Amino acid sequence: MAFKDKILSIAKANPRRLVLPEGRDIRVLKAAEIIIREGFTTELYVLGNPDELRAMAAAENISLDGVILHDHTKSPKLNDYIHQLYESRKAKGMTEAEAAELMTDDVYHGAMMLANGAVDAMVSGSLTPTAKTVRASLIVVRPAEGIKTISGSFVMEVPNCTYGANGQFIYADCGVVPEPTPEQLCDIAIASAKTCRQLLGVEPKVAFLSFSTLGSATSPSVEKVRQAIEILKTRNVDFVFDGELQFDAAVEPSVGKFKAPNSPVAGEANVMIFPDLNTGNIGYKITQRLAKAEAYGPLLQGLSRPVNDLSRGATPEDIVVVSAITIAQSL
Repeated sequence: MAFKDKILSIAKANPRRLVLPEGRDIRVLKAAEIIIREGFTTELYVLGNPDELRAMAAAENISLDGVILHDHTKSPKLNDYIHQLYESRKAKGMTEAEAAELMTDDVYHGAMMLANGAVDAMVSGSLTPTAKTVRASLIVVRPAEGIKTISGSFVMEVPNCTYGANGQFIYADCGVVPEPTPEQLCDIAIASAKTCRQLLGVEPKVAFLSFSTLGSATSPSVEKVRQAIEILKTRNVDFVFDGELQFDAAVEPSVGKFKAPNSPVAGEANVMIFPDLNTGNIGYKITQRLAKAEAYGPLLQGLSRPVNDLSRGATPEDIVVVSAITIAQSL
């Protein structure tokens, strides 16, 4: 089954509560109508002034039946949220006035709803830069237990491909951390393994990529990957991993058997951990363009609760699919 169809089926079978903070974007309102129709939320919150949102929707013949229009600037929880944010950040210099300003911002307010369990998932970014969604997630939602690094992965779906999980892979980090340390590479691998289980539905086989395979070359970047492998061995993870591996050794069984005959991952990898953002970004775009792959992401991972970012060029259909992915990550 194609990834998009699979993820929509998962969301429909497991509806959850979702917040879309950027209600002032007409694309979000169009997506909300589709999400209600598709039935993969039990509660769908769209933030903004309800009268303004209804007027926008009426002008475009959009039905908001079933959508909860929530004015975050007049929320009964607003003062509680302001106090909660201030208390959690005052040691880092945040003032009450700054906390109040953030909690009347739609994205930060949505993040606080998520952090407090009022919703199960959040999708934002159609109107705001990725950095804002990431920062709101970091300071409000917080990283998952045992993880210090928020990273960005892509689900790559390569047509007519037998590698990975029948042509599906997790690539990371492709969107957040420019120069990860060995410790951060471990966090990225742990989060990516979880993403693999949640979204691809298979057991992760994690390859730490390099231009070297198990000692065939050396450089500072190779040494960083080797250090990450040694650190990960101490963290008692529940998935197989190996590295450093060249891409062909990671995915092609014959090459993997030749270059790394004793590896539990070589020739079978479905999760690709790139040594830095430069290679990760280049790698996913090469795969997308030359292999005509579908690229879903960047998906935020490593958070205590699921948040995903949107491209500012996202269509309503893109918002629907990312919403379904985020709901799947909440399960």
